[in-house]
Amino acid sequence: MKKNSSKLKHQEEQRAAVQQQTAQQKTALEFATPEELLRHDAGQVSPPPAVARRLGESIAREPRPSRSWWQRFLRL
Repeated sequence: MKKNSSKLKHQEEQRAAVQQQTAQQKTALEFATPEELLRHDAGQVSPPPAVARRLGESIAREPRPSRSWWQRFLRL
């Protein structure tokens, strides 16, 4: 009986490995530009909290862009 259960377990492991390989192959993506790759990666991975905090502080220190001439003219 042990021989059959070990054989069954081995078959299940092989089946799981094959399914994992096919799943990985199906998820392969192609990107036209590096920017698309970075955008996709940013959507999948979140930065560590310390990095996110420092990035937020850095962005807050950036000067605001000046308004365009038509916004100043229309006082928007």
